[in-house]
Amino acid sequence: MSDVTPTSAASDSGTLDEALERLHLTGPEFEGWLSNHAPMAVEAMVRNGQAARVRPWLDDYTARLDELPGTYGRITETTWRDALGDARHLTDWAVFFTERLSERPWRAVLAEWWPRLLPGITASATHPVIRTGHAVRALRDGGETAPRLAELAHALGYWAARHHVLPSAVAPLAAPADPAGALRAVPRVEQTGGIEERLGRITALPAWPDGLPADPGAAQERLRALVRDAVVYYAGHAHGNPVMLVHAATAPNAVLRVLPDLPAELWHVSVAAAWTASAGVVAAYAPASARPEPAEVADLDADGLFDRAAAHGDEHAIKLVDTALDVAAAEPGLSPRAFGAGLRAFELIAPVG
Repeated sequence: MSDVTPTSAASDSGTLDEALERLHLTGPEFEGWLSNHAPMAVEAMVRNGQAARVRPWLDDYTARLDELPGTYGRITETTWRDALGDARHLTDWAVFFTERLSERPWRAVLAEWWPRLLPGITASATHPVIRTGHAVRALRDGGETAPRLAELAHALGYWAARHHVLPSAVAPLAAPADPAGALRAVPRVEQTGGIEERLGRITALPAWPDGLPADPGAAQERLRALVRDAVVYYAGHAHGNPVMLVHAATAPNAVLRVLPDLPAELWHVSVAAAWTASAGVVAAYAPASARPEPAEVADLDADGLFDRAAAHGDEHAIKLVDTALDVAAAEPGLSPRAFGAGLRAFELIAPVG
């Protein structure tokens, strides 16, 4: 990647919108079932002051992508249940949500559809919920532009088209005494096959969060604790699968990003679903033992860490560092361990180029 110079906030916003417009001509998947990470990565890059890197990064990434699939059949308010989880409707679902978002405020559409989609949070390795989290953050913090509303439509549409509720009954195990160790108490399943096969083998998970508090604010803090734990867990366990274990942190963080824009009555069920997603990914890809966390982070600050992520170029490393910086911002004392997760991603995931 070439050196970049800072850009203005207005230019940054235009860069994101331009990138999203380009990406909405492409499908949510490519080369089979691989998820298109570009909408998430470019939002994170712009958010973290790396807008000048977006265009060259996107030029490289889009060369791998497929065109937006053709339509299969129109989805309506009365027929949507039949199309839920039917990937033939990938584009039809995006059209459906584009229509809904043209009729009502985006938060109203999100509040209606979030509880419908949440049971399928692990669909497509949790990528749809992660993409939704980035889309919501862009709308809330950067303005309701047409490309950002369209991105929310594509994100929700991807989730609806790939919606899949795992059939296995999951029994609760004893809840860990310390929430910070919750993911370390998750039992591993057989480490073969794809993620849906692995998730389908799960028969029991620790009952955390156990006894969710009635106060929505307390539920939100419980979710923050899960994201913190998942980032720290990555630093010591990423060697199990450095790409897939990213999602144990980024999926619950996506839910955390969406919470403020949801009715408070949806927060508890959202926290429970986030735990299921994070714990499920850990069960599917956890290594047999941990390794020491990276120790040398003294010379890093948030800007420097994300600059390294953008220069590294891998979309998973970018998203993991984006989440690690959220943790560090919320709890500065945890910054060294959160930054260590980013360093571990750079170490184990091959850089682009």
